[in-house]
Amino acid sequence: MKILQRILLLTIVAAFASCSGVKVLSDVDKTVDFSQYNTYSFLGWQADSDKILNDMDKKRIHDAFKKEFDARGMKYVESGGDMDVSLFLVVDQKTSVSSYTNYYGGGYGAYRRYGYGWGMGYANTTYTENDYLEGTLVMDAFDGESKNQIWQGVAKSTVTENPAKRETSIPKKVGLLMAKFPVAKK
Repeated sequence: MKILQRILLLTIVAAFASCSGVKVLSDVDKTVDFSQYNTYSFLGWQADSDKILNDMDKKRIHDAFKKEFDARGMKYVESGGDMDVSLFLVVDQKTSVSSYTNYYGGGYGAYRRYGYGWGMGYANTTYTENDYLEGTLVMDAFDGESKNQIWQGVAKSTVTENPAKRETSIPKKVGLLMAKFPVAKK
């Protein structure tokens, strides 16, 4: 029974470790008054980094950013916005490694002639590797007139292969990224 409990606990820990959350970083030009930006334009994907995305995921990402900007009172314009936004995506193949050691048998006992000591036992170590994809989405915001960079947000997370899960996770991850944006939701 104890072995089954340990295996269950190990499985739960491994599941939580492999489903790590979104890590978000941002940087802002503190001299900029973000209240002056009422419109924005998408410049597109930098360095054709969107080539690894299918059209549905591109649309999901654009829709998620549009929803976030709309919630901040900013209006999308095809070109010439007060602020220009570009996106960059990198996906890396990663491997996580875990191990677990069970020690069976043995114990504390008395030995004739030699006194007290540890008994004999054996150990079993389980070693596993898990391959996964890690995606990094970078959003750069530029002043529409001067073309100077005014904000950058970076979100790093595990990429799921299930399209239904991506449909729900992409807006959440973009929301976490945009939570660091200097203009709050209205």
